[in-house]
Amino acid sequence: MSLAVTATLWLAIAGELVLYIHPRYIVFTITMAVLAVGFVVASACVRPHASHDSDEGADVPIGRWPKLLTLTAVGLATALAVSMVALPATTLTSATAQQRDINSTVLDLGTTDIASVTAGSAGAFETFSVVDWASLLRQTSDLSFFANKPVVVSGFITADPEDPENLFYVARFVVTCCAVDAQPVGVPVYAPNWSSNLKIDDWVEVRGEFATNPSQLSSQPLAVDPSDITPIEQPREPYLF
Repeated sequence: MSLAVTATLWLAIAGELVLYIHPRYIVFTITMAVLAVGFVVASACVRPHASHDSDEGADVPIGRWPKLLTLTAVGLATALAVSMVALPATTLTSATAQQRDINSTVLDLGTTDIASVTAGSAGAFETFSVVDWASLLRQTSDLSFFANKPVVVSGFITADPEDPENLFYVARFVVTCCAVDAQPVGVPVYAPNWSSNLKIDDWVEVRGEFATNPSQLSSQPLAVDPSDITPIEQPREPYLF
């Protein structure tokens, strides 16, 4: 347990705990880790006194298999804790996005709805995130709704499984509790032969407007017609919360 606590505190000091849990739980996690350190120190200082009144149970041999299982568990816990500290923390990638079915749960994330944005100014849409646009795309494919609404989104590239040569998603992971429950959300971008200049998992900022998707293979009715695709660095907090 002490190794796991040490690894948790190390990630917190390095500012990388946010890659594993939602920011709202960081203070709680650090507090629990500090308390755990206190319990470990206290247990090491307080030693039980051996009783000399009875010899019952003395020198009871420990079976081979229980000892082996204990050593295995300790070894695995040690390896996990050491790897968390020694190996660089990494974000979830397009491989996970493909496994978890991008945009499958976007309407469950409490995001933007059509009624709330209909009266909005065109400039307001430039602040919309991947989650906002993905939510709207799930609600309507009426191109007139998206007309004259500028799109500025950033995220990592994951290829469209139906037309990977011409279409990719600008994707982000939305974290509710921790990385285990992260849900991939993305906006389709039509860019023929995009892989000649970009590659999967590259981070980009895409500017443009929605148009009818020209792809004959993709089932997406609309996609961003990009006016600019700019490579960017992965942000310090790559997930959306």
